[in-house]
Amino acid sequence: MTSIARPGKIIALHLNYRSRAAQRGRVPEQPSYFLKPPTSVAASGAVLERPAGTELLGFEGEIALVIGRTARRVTPEDGWSHVGGVTAANDFGVYDLRYADKGSNLRSKGGDGFTPLGPAVLPAAAIDPAALRLRTWLNGELVQEDTTGDLLFGFGRLVADLSQLITLDPGDVVLTGTPAGASVAIPGDVVEVEVDTAGHTTGRLVTTITEGTVPFGPYGALPRADDQQRADAYGTPSAEFELTRELREKLESVGTATLSAQLRKRGFNAVSIDGLTSTRPGARLTGRARTLRYLPYREDLFKAHGGGYNAQKRAIDSLGPGDVLVMEARGERGTGTVGDILALRAQVRGAAGIVTDGGVRDLAAVSALDIPTYHAGPHPAVLGRRHVPWDVDVAIACGGATVCPGDVLVGDGDGVLVIPPELVEEIVDAAIEQELQETFIAEQVAAGERVEGLYPMDEHWRGRYAAWLAKR
Repeated sequence: MTSIARPGKIIALHLNYRSRAAQRGRVPEQPSYFLKPPTSVAASGAVLERPAGTELLGFEGEIALVIGRTARRVTPEDGWSHVGGVTAANDFGVYDLRYADKGSNLRSKGGDGFTPLGPAVLPAAAIDPAALRLRTWLNGELVQEDTTGDLLFGFGRLVADLSQLITLDPGDVVLTGTPAGASVAIPGDVVEVEVDTAGHTTGRLVTTITEGTVPFGPYGALPRADDQQRADAYGTPSAEFELTRELREKLESVGTATLSAQLRKRGFNAVSIDGLTSTRPGARLTGRARTLRYLPYREDLFKAHGGGYNAQKRAIDSLGPGDVLVMEARGERGTGTVGDILALRAQVRGAAGIVTDGGVRDLAAVSALDIPTYHAGPHPAVLGRRHVPWDVDVAIACGGATVCPGDVLVGDGDGVLVIPPELVEEIVDAAIEQELQETFIAEQVAAGERVEGLYPMDEHWRGRYAAWLAKR
């Protein structure tokens, strides 16, 4: 199979990858589905309009099953035999219209061109369904990568489940879910999806995003975005994750250097917010990220958005206990992004800290507060010299790191780290173990032992370490 015609029906799965389920904060007991119109299909190389007036065009790289022979009341063991092939898919949708769907996803995900498929279809008989790799690129940067070994529900099971009530005809398409990393595309972006396995590839499914020009009419639901939709669209981990007192105490028991080492072991090398100084270098910072984005100063924008109860003040007033306000100031040190009054307000609200890659006004007064503030340097000028307060609780860049609302921030005298919520428990437990090992090693070195075989520990020293642990 080398191409795909317009299917009779398209059935899409909600959650199916463990990584995505962890990101969403829920693991479904059974698969659940929604329908997409056949008119949503597009070919590789097509241009997709972000509908006029919308903000949040989400992309989701997926593996699509193309039904090869009729399936009705088949078993999970027999389900895969009814698949003719697999291809790459992109399940686009506008989060701005989810509120209007009441769960159907028809308006948000059913638009023309919202289901690109292709470019080639891999014959099912030639591949192992448990050994497929899915990758998605945004403007050439790999943003999604996972394998079918991470699926919650296998392909045969999906076919069997659907066929209990619905006849699957040849040519029908089943979209099998997306892994973590799905996010938002804007006009000018190019999104590519590829499915491959040993010796076989679909090639890259290419979609270019453009801006729509025809506005919605007043005779239907109009686009509407809010902070929750932005968080979902950008892939913010679910607020169901709780930074418990126990987790907080664990995080504060180890240094950021140790946490950084554990993050690096798992491939996370771009999670430090660099170039900042703390007003309280001896204090620990631990909390959940709330975000604020500044745009470069422009007279008309500042006139419209800089005064009154602007985004900066709204962000400060919305802080709660344990929140860390993280500001994207583009590394601009030529003005202040926060001063003593707003920092005091954050402290009164119970916030855990403030992080900005811009300047701080009234530095002496801010430093006298209990709340730690990480900043790029002092500056006496007011906000409007260089910035327009713009967005609250969106994904931002601060000090070279991406920060999403809900991320866990940890800081000490060495700096600030961003930890994805789904990794916190794993990272902190490994960091505690690492520091225990280093304590043991340091004791042995202090007693005159050589580092050979001890650092890192060989089998002999691991045995002695186990005995040392048992006595603690």
